Amino acid sequence: MLASMVMTPAKNTAPGAADRAYRLTKELVLTGELPGGHLFSEGEIAERLGVSRTPVREAFLRLQVEGLLNLIPKRGAVVVPVPPGEAEDVLDAREAVEAAAVRRLARRPDLIPDALQQLRTVLDTQRAHADAGDLPAFAEADELFHRTIVAAGGNTLLLDFYTTLADRQRRMNVHALRPIPARLPEVVEEHTALITIIEAADADAFAPALRAHLDGVHRR
Repeated sequence: MLASMVMTPAKNTAPGAADRAYRLTKELVLTGELPGGHLFSEGEIAERLGVSRTPVREAFLRLQVEGLLNLIPKRGAVVVPVPPGEAEDVLDAREAVEAAAVRRLARRPDLIPDALQQLRTVLDTQRAHADAGDLPAFAEADELFHRTIVAAGGNTLLLDFYTTLADRQRRMNVHALRPIPARLPEVVEEHTALITIIEAADADAFAPALRAHLDGVHRR
């Protein structure tokens, strides 16, 4: 009993406990395991991590600031559903930023070989997740694939902005693709086609191809 009394505070007040609670809860929301509108308690997360409720409460507060949770006193937290219209806003922003990145790449063909190598590496990872049927990992790789396109363009301002969309993208991907798991290999093939367009430095062809790709996943 004495050993338990001594060890419990150290476990509960570990500096990383709040961060672990934050990462776990956020992952559960982004992957859809905790769907929009779902009510859950601090105790559920605390039990999974073996910590007290105090660091979980800190994590919930961070996620409320990020717009992912609404806290309800004495009851817990509710996952905030994706607001109406947000998905379309995200898609419009993605189209504009990714197309701009490819236009810059077309003006700098010397950057294209390195961009192709990075994109193909990410695509190999995404293909493996598709083969395994691992939707959360696939969605994460999908976001990285498109962010790699933006990074290749070399515009740090656009990359910084695009990175802020990462959580929304992952959540949207899981929501859109979960009902149609057979679509995962098709997404990989569409990404392969985008790589081919980038290799040809054909910025004019990229924008409509990207829009068709996003339409097929999110606007169907």
